[in-house]
Amino acid sequence: MNFALLTGWLADKLLGDPSWLPHPIVWFGKTIAAGERLLNRNGYRRLKGGLLAVLLILLTFMVVLVLLGFVFRINEWAGLALGAILVFYGLAGTTLVKEVRMVFEAADRSLEEGRRQVGRIVGRDTSQLDDQEIRKAALETLAENLSDGVVAPLFWLALLGIPGMMAYKMINTLDSMIGYRTERYKRFGTVAAVIDDVANYIPARLTALLMVLVAGKPQLVSFVRRFGRQHASPNSGYPESALAGILGCRFGGTHTYFGEIIEKPYIGETDRAIDSDDMRRAVRINLWVEMVMVALVFLSQMLISR
Repeated sequence: MNFALLTGWLADKLLGDPSWLPHPIVWFGKTIAAGERLLNRNGYRRLKGGLLAVLLILLTFMVVLVLLGFVFRINEWAGLALGAILVFYGLAGTTLVKEVRMVFEAADRSLEEGRRQVGRIVGRDTSQLDDQEIRKAALETLAENLSDGVVAPLFWLALLGIPGMMAYKMINTLDSMIGYRTERYKRFGTVAAVIDDVANYIPARLTALLMVLVAGKPQLVSFVRRFGRQHASPNSGYPESALAGILGCRFGGTHTYFGEIIEKPYIGETDRAIDSDDMRRAVRINLWVEMVMVALVFLSQMLISR
C-alpha cells in the first residue's frame, strides 16, 4: 500500500484536481443528489436519509474492495496503479491551497472579485462579506480541509486501507451536501452528519495537534482544547482554533447558509486584520502537516507489513 500512498500523494501535489479529469467525488455528489431528491419528502425523512447514507457508505467500501481485489488478481502492477489512482482521488490538499491563494489575490484586486472567488470554496452566502470576512473564510476552510481533505483520508487509509479511505470520502461528501441544520436538511441529513462527526473525531484533533507541533508551538494545545470545543461542530473547531492560535487571530461569527442565518461562536481572542503573509504561513503549515501525516502512515504500514 505504501507504493499507492506515495504515488497518489505525489500525484495530488503535482496535479491537484484538474477540471478535465473525471472525479469519483462528482459521481458521489450526483448519486447523493438523486437520492435526496427522491427521498427527502413527506414522512420518515430522518429514517430515509439515514438509510441512504449507510447504504452509500457500505456500497462504496464494498465496490472498492472488490474492484481492487479483482484487478490485483489479474495483474499486480495494475492493482498498484489503481490503488495509486484512488489515493490520488482520495486526497484534496493541493487544489484547495490554490483556491485559497486565488481568494487572497482576488481580494487584493477588489471586494467583488474576492466575494466571487471565496464563494467557490465556502457554503455560506458571500454577497455581503467584507474584505476581512472573505480572507478569514478562506483560512477557516483551509484549516478544515486539512483535516477533511488530507489527514482524515490518510487516517482511514491507515486503518481500513484504500476502501476505508474512499468510504470516508463518501461520508464527507454526504455531510457536505445534506449535513446542514437548515429546514430542508435538518432531519434528512441527521444520520449523515452524525456519521461524519464520528469519522472525523480523531482526525480533527490529530490535525490540530500536528499543526501546533509543526509550527513549533506545543503550548497552544490548551488554547486548542479551549476554543475547539466551543465550535458548533464537534470537530471543525479544532483545526480552526489551531490555525487561529498559530496566526494570533480570530475566526467564526454569524453567517448565512442557504438563506438562513447560522450563529457560530468566535474561535480565538485577537480580532486583528488578516493579510497575505498569514495566508502564506497557513499554507506552509498545511504542507508540513501533510508531509508528517504521510510519513506516519508510511511508517505504520511498514511496521504492520513486518
